[in-house]
Amino acid sequence: MTPAPLELWLGDVVRLRRPHPCGASSWQVVRLGADIGLACQGCGRRVLLERRRLEHRFAGFEARGDPAMSRAVEPVARDAPGARDAPGAQEAPAERGEPADRTEGA
Repeated sequence: MTPAPLELWLGDVVRLRRPHPCGASSWQVVRLGADIGLACQGCGRRVLLERRRLEHRFAGFEARGDPAMSRAVEPVARDAPGARDAPGAQEAPAERGEPADRTEGA
């Protein structure tokens, strides 16, 4: 039976097994996806780790981020219900009841 994937949120501060060469062992999660973006809390260096490799090196949480912030940046599928109501979604001219190409004075 495989273990459940590690639930990470943006802003989490995690501790890894081995320290960074600068001496710090805590990292802040700055990117989520197949690769996890981490920023060293000691020197500010940013790295990308594969999720699987991060789960292997994970030693614990030092602080948890905000789950609402992580949900706010999740992509929305174009065909999902409510996707048209999303900010920035624009209707095509024909859907607003206007002709596709309006010419002035025709």
